[in-house]
Amino acid sequence: MLGVTGGVAAYKTAELTRLMVKAGATVDVVLTAAAAHFVGPATFQALSGRVVWRELWDERASGGMAHIELSRGADAILVAPATADFLAKLAQGLADDLLATLCLARECPLLVAPAMNRQMWEQAPTRRNLRQIDEDGVTVLGPASGDQACGEVGPGRMLEAEELFEELAGFFQPKLLAGRRVLLTAGPTMEAIDPVRSITNASSGKMGYALARACQEAGAVVKLVSGPVALPTPRSVERTDVKSALEMRAQVLAALPGQDIFIAVAAVADYRPATEAADKIKKGSAGLELSLVPNPDILAEVAALPQPPFCVGFAAESRNLAQYAEAKRIAKNLSLVVGNLVQDGLGGDDNSVILFDASGSHTLPTAPKLEVARRIVAHIAELLRGR
Repeated sequence: MLGVTGGVAAYKTAELTRLMVKAGATVDVVLTAAAAHFVGPATFQALSGRVVWRELWDERASGGMAHIELSRGADAILVAPATADFLAKLAQGLADDLLATLCLARECPLLVAPAMNRQMWEQAPTRRNLRQIDEDGVTVLGPASGDQACGEVGPGRMLEAEELFEELAGFFQPKLLAGRRVLLTAGPTMEAIDPVRSITNASSGKMGYALARACQEAGAVVKLVSGPVALPTPRSVERTDVKSALEMRAQVLAALPGQDIFIAVAAVADYRPATEAADKIKKGSAGLELSLVPNPDILAEVAALPQPPFCVGFAAESRNLAQYAEAKRIAKNLSLVVGNLVQDGLGGDDNSVILFDASGSHTLPTAPKLEVARRIVAHIAELLRGR
């Protein structure tokens, strides 16, 4: 069930309706009186292929009880946009229109996508109302920060339709890691040569961030230690930024106590310069020689602890994938190694991987990295059940 309140962001909800219907969902739309001033019912009826609901006492519902009956078969209610006024209604349990009454009388999960002026978003009453609905079990999606219809810039912008669609898909993922605590590393490390140059690996961080999101979707409490990337932090994931391998090692070891699962996705540089120049090394006609020393093997160190968490490693190879990935799993005593050829996914949005565990190898089909991550999480959960 899709609730639409009175905000200019309602135009995004029309696109969200189209995306959900295209994915096979049955979407019932409920408009508030204010919402109809922005996008009319005819638009949502055309996109959903179903009657649009507006009135509290609509006689089309069974027994004239639309406020009770409409949500009974729904898997969830999403209110998008959710204005400051509507968030206040939810916090106080008001039921003065059809949508507010449906939310109060529901037996299914409730999600809201706030949308409002940045000053409204930042005011104390709105913050108080958000805390209250969070305590009441309402899931808040967003908002984003950026240009607003009023001409201002800041937090309060509703998530885009595609983002809300992905959030809904994640919300309905099986909670295979419920109660688990997961620590991940992602992205590259950068080992300084001088103040402006460094040694690094070619890693976008996309696979690690997809796994962090997939673990969160599966119900885990997720901590992410990230090298330098240009990616947003997945919702409800605690992120710590680092640059070098030594910084990453320190943050991993500090966060490790109490973790059930450690997933080492980061492309940690194997070597670092023996010394870092205090000033920029000036270019000359002669060559430049660097003395390199090995970086610590963070994954091997964690896996070698007396009581290690469930350890997952990654093996990105250019050839002989099965040979090298299985050797890595055995040498480091890992529960699982995710292997891929760099030409099959490095830096891209899709990936093709093979999972290596004690029972053999398992090939996953090529898919977007988030879908691959969800399949990896399912495999981890299966291995954990076996333990």
